[in-house]
Amino acid sequence: MDLYPLYNSLRIALLSSVLVFFTGIGAAYYLAKLPKGLKGILDLLLTLPLVLPPTVVGWFLLLLFGSNRPIGQFLSQHGIRFVMSWYGGVLTAFVVSFPLMYRTARGAFESFDETLAWSAKTLGLSNAYIFWRIRLASIRPGILAGFVLSFARALGEYGATAMLIGYTPGKTATISTTVYQLWRTNNNADALQWVLINLAISGTVLLAVNLLEKKQTRKVAP
Repeated sequence: MDLYPLYNSLRIALLSSVLVFFTGIGAAYYLAKLPKGLKGILDLLLTLPLVLPPTVVGWFLLLLFGSNRPIGQFLSQHGIRFVMSWYGGVLTAFVVSFPLMYRTARGAFESFDETLAWSAKTLGLSNAYIFWRIRLASIRPGILAGFVLSFARALGEYGATAMLIGYTPGKTATISTTVYQLWRTNNNADALQWVLINLAISGTVLLAVNLLEKKQTRKVAP
Protein backbone atom coordinates (compact mmCIF):
# COMPACT_ATOMS: atom_id res chain seq x y z
CA MET A 1 0.00 0.00 0.00
CA ASP A 2 1.44 3.34 -1.09
CA LEU A 3 1.36 5.65 1.94
CA TYR A 4 2.25 8.79 0.01
CA PRO A 5 -1.36 10.12 0.04
CA LEU A 6 -1.36 9.90 3.85
CA TYR A 7 2.02 11.62 4.12
CA ASN A 8 1.04 14.31 1.62
CA SER A 9 -2.35 14.94 3.25
CA LEU A 10 -0.82 15.29 6.72
CA ARG A 11 1.95 17.52 5.37
CA ILE A 12 -0.52 19.80 3.60
CA ALA A 13 -2.91 19.91 6.56
CA LEU A 14 -0.19 20.63 9.13
CA LEU A 15 1.56 23.34 7.11
CA SER A 16 -1.67 25.08 6.17
CA SER A 17 -2.94 24.85 9.76
CA VAL A 18 0.20 26.54 11.09
CA LEU A 19 -0.24 29.36 8.57
CA VAL A 20 -3.93 29.62 9.35
CA PHE A 21 -3.22 29.67 13.09
CA PHE A 22 -1.12 32.83 13.01
CA THR A 23 -2.93 34.66 10.21
CA GLY A 24 -6.35 33.81 11.63
CA ILE A 25 -5.46 35.07 15.09
CA GLY A 26 -3.87 38.21 13.66
CA ALA A 27 -6.84 38.97 11.42
CA ALA A 28 -9.37 38.37 14.20
CA TYR A 29 -7.48 40.57 16.64
CA TYR A 30 -6.78 43.54 14.37
CA LEU A 31 -10.10 43.55 12.54
CA ALA A 32 -11.84 44.05 15.86
CA LYS A 33 -10.16 47.48 16.07
CA LEU A 34 -11.36 48.69 12.66
CA PRO A 35 -14.42 50.89 12.04
CA LYS A 36 -17.67 48.95 11.92
CA GLY A 37 -18.33 49.40 8.19
CA LEU A 38 -14.83 48.40 7.07
CA LYS A 39 -14.80 45.53 9.55
CA GLY A 40 -18.07 44.20 8.10
CA ILE A 41 -16.73 44.23 4.53
CA LEU A 42 -13.46 42.52 5.44
CA ASP A 43 -15.28 40.02 7.63
CA LEU A 44 -17.48 39.10 4.65
CA LEU A 45 -14.48 38.63 2.36
CA LEU A 46 -12.51 36.55 4.86
CA THR A 47 -15.48 34.30 5.63
CA LEU A 48 -16.62 33.83 2.02
CA PRO A 49 -14.55 30.66 1.31
CA LEU A 50 -16.46 28.95 4.13
CA VAL A 51 -19.77 29.13 2.23
CA LEU A 52 -18.57 28.92 -1.37
CA PRO A 53 -18.50 25.49 -3.06
CA PRO A 54 -14.92 24.14 -3.01
CA THR A 55 -14.90 23.92 -6.81
CA VAL A 56 -15.68 27.64 -7.00
CA VAL A 57 -12.77 28.34 -4.64
CA GLY A 58 -10.57 26.18 -6.87
CA TRP A 59 -11.73 28.10 -9.93
CA PHE A 60 -10.79 31.41 -8.32
CA LEU A 61 -7.38 30.03 -7.38
CA LEU A 62 -6.80 28.90 -10.95
CA LEU A 63 -7.90 32.33 -12.12
CA LEU A 64 -5.23 33.90 -9.93
CA PHE A 65 -2.38 31.39 -10.01
CA GLY A 66 -2.88 29.57 -13.33
CA SER A 67 0.21 29.31 -15.51
CA ASN A 68 -1.37 31.62 -18.10
CA ARG A 69 -2.32 34.29 -15.54
CA PRO A 70 -0.13 37.30 -14.68
CA ILE A 71 0.37 36.29 -11.04
CA GLY A 72 1.01 32.66 -11.99
CA GLN A 73 3.50 33.65 -14.68
CA PHE A 74 5.32 35.99 -12.29
CA LEU A 75 5.59 33.30 -9.62
CA SER A 76 6.74 30.71 -12.17
CA GLN A 77 9.58 32.99 -13.19
CA HIS A 78 10.74 32.90 -9.57
CA GLY A 79 10.44 29.12 -9.23
CA ILE A 80 7.04 29.04 -7.52
CA ARG A 81 4.30 27.01 -9.17
CA PHE A 82 1.08 26.29 -7.32
CA VAL A 83 -0.66 24.41 -10.12
CA MET A 84 0.03 20.65 -10.08
CA SER A 85 2.36 20.84 -7.07
CA TRP A 86 1.94 19.66 -3.50
CA TYR A 87 2.45 23.14 -2.07
CA GLY A 88 -0.48 24.25 -4.22
CA GLY A 89 -2.40 21.92 -1.92
CA VAL A 90 -1.15 23.95 1.03
CA LEU A 91 -2.53 27.07 -0.64
CA THR A 92 -5.97 25.55 -1.24
CA ALA A 93 -6.12 24.08 2.27
CA PHE A 94 -5.15 27.46 3.71
CA VAL A 95 -7.87 29.30 1.78
CA VAL A 96 -10.71 26.90 2.66
CA SER A 97 -9.74 26.44 6.33
CA PHE A 98 -8.83 30.04 7.16
CA PRO A 99 -12.45 31.13 7.87
CA LEU A 100 -12.81 28.45 10.55
CA MET A 101 -9.76 29.68 12.44
CA TYR A 102 -10.67 33.32 11.89
CA ARG A 103 -14.27 33.05 13.09
CA THR A 104 -13.35 30.86 16.07
CA ALA A 105 -10.59 33.25 17.09
CA ARG A 106 -12.89 36.24 16.62
CA GLY A 107 -15.49 34.68 18.91
CA ALA A 108 -12.82 33.87 21.48
CA PHE A 109 -11.47 37.44 21.45
CA GLU A 110 -14.98 38.85 21.78
CA SER A 111 -15.56 36.70 24.88
CA PHE A 112 -12.38 37.98 26.56
CA ASP A 113 -12.91 40.11 29.66
CA GLU A 114 -11.21 43.41 28.77
CA THR A 115 -10.93 44.38 32.43
CA LEU A 116 -8.08 41.87 32.65
CA ALA A 117 -6.15 43.78 29.98
CA TRP A 118 -6.92 47.14 31.60
CA SER A 119 -5.76 45.86 34.97
CA ALA A 120 -2.54 44.58 33.41
CA LYS A 121 -1.89 47.99 31.81
CA THR A 122 -2.22 49.70 35.19
CA LEU A 123 0.57 47.40 36.40
CA GLY A 124 2.82 48.64 33.60
CA LEU A 125 2.80 45.44 31.55
CA SER A 126 3.57 45.77 27.84
CA ASN A 127 0.97 45.23 25.13
CA ALA A 128 2.93 42.24 23.83
CA TYR A 129 2.96 40.63 27.27
CA ILE A 130 -0.75 41.27 27.72
CA PHE A 131 -1.54 39.78 24.30
CA TRP A 132 0.54 36.59 24.61
CA ARG A 133 0.43 35.87 28.33
CA ILE A 134 -3.00 37.16 29.35
CA ARG A 135 -5.33 37.56 26.39
CA LEU A 136 -4.31 34.41 24.48
CA ALA A 137 -3.88 32.41 27.67
CA SER A 138 -7.47 33.21 28.68
CA ILE A 139 -8.97 32.13 25.35
CA ARG A 140 -6.57 29.24 24.68
CA PRO A 141 -9.21 26.47 24.52
CA GLY A 142 -11.15 28.38 21.85
CA ILE A 143 -8.00 29.08 19.85
CA LEU A 144 -6.94 25.43 20.01
CA ALA A 145 -10.41 24.33 18.93
CA GLY A 146 -10.14 26.63 15.90
CA PHE A 147 -6.76 25.13 15.05
CA VAL A 148 -8.09 21.58 15.28
CA LEU A 149 -11.13 22.38 13.14
CA SER A 150 -8.91 24.07 10.56
CA PHE A 151 -6.68 21.01 10.46
CA ALA A 152 -9.67 18.73 9.96
CA ARG A 153 -11.02 20.91 7.16
CA ALA A 154 -7.63 21.00 5.45
CA LEU A 155 -7.22 17.23 5.76
CA GLY A 156 -10.59 16.51 4.15
CA GLU A 157 -10.39 19.09 1.37
CA TYR A 158 -11.11 17.72 -2.10
CA GLY A 159 -12.85 20.08 -4.54
CA ALA A 160 -10.45 23.01 -4.64
CA THR A 161 -7.46 20.69 -4.26
CA ALA A 162 -8.50 18.54 -7.22
CA MET A 163 -8.92 21.62 -9.42
CA LEU A 164 -5.60 23.25 -8.54
CA ILE A 165 -3.18 20.34 -8.10
CA GLY A 166 -5.09 17.41 -9.62
CA TYR A 167 -4.09 13.84 -8.90
CA THR A 168 -0.56 12.59 -9.60
CA PRO A 169 0.58 9.48 -7.64
CA GLY A 170 3.69 10.19 -5.62
CA LYS A 171 3.46 13.93 -6.28
CA THR A 172 0.09 15.55 -5.54
CA ALA A 173 -2.10 12.65 -4.42
CA THR A 174 -4.00 13.16 -1.15
CA ILE A 175 -6.34 10.85 0.73
CA SER A 176 -9.43 12.52 -0.71
CA THR A 177 -8.26 12.50 -4.32
CA THR A 178 -6.97 8.93 -3.95
CA VAL A 179 -10.37 7.71 -2.72
CA TYR A 180 -12.03 9.31 -5.73
CA GLN A 181 -9.55 7.83 -8.20
CA LEU A 182 -9.85 4.36 -6.67
CA TRP A 183 -13.65 4.61 -6.83
CA ARG A 184 -13.45 5.62 -10.50
CA THR A 185 -11.45 2.48 -11.26
CA ASN A 186 -13.80 0.23 -9.24
CA ASN A 187 -11.07 -0.51 -6.73
CA ASN A 188 -13.44 -0.43 -3.78
CA ALA A 189 -11.24 -2.52 -1.47
CA ASP A 190 -8.35 -0.03 -1.54
CA ALA A 191 -10.77 2.89 -1.46
CA LEU A 192 -12.29 1.46 1.73
CA GLN A 193 -8.84 1.29 3.34
CA TRP A 194 -8.29 4.99 2.75
CA VAL A 195 -11.81 5.80 3.92
CA LEU A 196 -11.13 3.96 7.18
CA ILE A 197 -7.84 5.81 7.63
CA ASN A 198 -9.61 9.10 7.05
CA LEU A 199 -12.36 8.13 9.50
CA ALA A 200 -9.78 7.27 12.15
CA ILE A 201 -8.01 10.61 11.77
CA SER A 202 -11.28 12.56 11.65
CA GLY A 203 -12.59 10.73 14.72
CA THR A 204 -9.44 11.63 16.63
CA VAL A 205 -9.80 15.26 15.57
CA LEU A 206 -13.45 15.40 16.66
CA LEU A 207 -12.56 13.81 20.00
CA ALA A 208 -9.93 16.51 20.51
CA VAL A 209 -12.48 19.24 19.73
CA ASN A 210 -14.97 17.76 22.20
CA LEU A 211 -12.35 17.61 24.93
CA LEU A 212 -11.40 21.23 24.29
CA GLU A 213 -15.05 22.31 24.42
CA LYS A 214 -15.59 20.48 27.72
CA LYS A 215 -12.48 22.13 29.13
CA GLN A 216 -13.75 25.55 28.05
CA THR A 217 -17.18 24.85 29.58
CA ARG A 218 -15.67 23.87 32.91
CA LYS A 219 -13.51 26.97 32.84
CA VAL A 220 -16.38 29.44 32.34
CA ALA A 221 -18.86 27.63 34.60
CA PRO A 222 -19.69 29.54 37.82
